Amino acid sequence: MNDAVVVQDSIAQANGKMVVSNPTLPLHIIIITHSEAKTFISRHHYLGIKPFRSSVSFGLLHNNELVGVAAYHNISAPETAVGAFGLQRCEQRGLWELDRLALRPDHNGGNNGSFFIRRSIMLLGKQRDVRAVIAYADSGLHVGSIYQAAGFIYCGLTTQKSDFYVNGKIKERGKTKGIGGEWRLRPRKHRYIVLIDKAIILKWIVLQYPKKINVDKRI
Repeated sequence: MNDAVVVQDSIAQANGKMVVSNPTLPLHIIIITHSEAKTFISRHHYLGIKPFRSSVSFGLLHNNELVGVAAYHNISAPETAVGAFGLQRCEQRGLWELDRLALRPDHNGGNNGSFFIRRSIMLLGKQRDVRAVIAYADSGLHVGSIYQAAGFIYCGLTTQKSDFYVNGKIKERGKTKGIGGEWRLRPRKHRYIVLIDKAIILKWIVLQYPKKINVDKRI
C-alpha cells in the first residue's frame, strides 16, 4: 500500500509528509489505490462488487493491517448541488460525496468509524479543494448513525423515485412503453452533510437525527 500519507490526530510535518497523530489510538490512515479500495469493499460492504466511483480513497490501518476504507469523489449530480446549496454548475468546485465506507466487522463499532470519517475528510482537505461533503445512508438498512457520531448535519430523505425493471434487472435507458416489465420504488436515502466552507448556504432543511430502528451495523 502507498504509505506516502499517514494520518492520526493532530496535523504536523515529518520528512515532508503530512502526519496527524493521536498516541491514544493505534489507528492510522493512508491514501490507497482504487484497486485496493475495491478489493476491501467487495468483501466488507453490503453492496459487494457493485461498481462505485472513487477519486480519492483512504485506508484505515490497525497495526498496519487494513481494517477500513472510505472512497470519495466529486459530487455526482449537479442538480444535487443546486438543491442543497443553490450552486450552479460553474460554482460547484470542492463539493464531494462519500461514495463507500466499509469497516471490517471487528472494527465496526465504538469510535472507529467516526474517527475514520472525520480524519479522512481532514486529510482530503489537505489534498484537494473541499468545501462540503455529502454522505447517504440507505433507509432500508440503517439510519446513518455513524454520520451522526461524526457530526454531520441531517437533511432528511431523498426524493422518492422509481426504476423500471425488465426480467429482474433495471432498464437504465430508453423507452418503457409497450415493454413487459414493472416499476419498483427505489429505496430512499438519508442525507448527511458536513460543511467545511462556512460561506456555503445550506438550502436543505436541517432536521433532528433519525433514531436507530434496528441493530443492523451495515454502513
